[in-house]
Amino acid sequence: QAQLVESGGGLVQAGGSLRLSCAASGRTFSFYAMGWFRQAPGKEREFVATISWNGGTTYYADFVKGRFTISRDNAKKTAFLQMNSLTPEDTAVYYCAARRGSNALAGFNAYDYWGQGTQVTVSS
Repeated sequence: QAQLVESGGGLVQAGGSLRLSCAASGRTFSFYAMGWFRQAPGKEREFVATISWNGGTTYYADFVKGRFTISRDNAKKTAFLQMNSLTPEDTAVYYCAARRGSNALAGFNAYDYWGQGTQVTVSS
């Protein structure tokens, strides 16, 4: 069982940066692949980025490539999403997720545990 708590969201101007954190509880965090998803008002939840258990593999949605970076610190049981060059289209609730598997996957249904989400708002 894992519990995930996101933090780091907020209001930022276009072109700015935010760093989201996802703190996990449970002894097996280091064996879980982690992912970030987002959901904007009136839209479905969509994949943003994922990282394998050891950080060796990462995948990104096309719309964040070159702007966002996913990382993790297994010793601190924390995953991160560094977001740069933010635009108003990035406004959404961002969710951290963990899957009981070591491989990084983009599919929503591949994840077993979810955080409560953190709001990111980008003003123009």
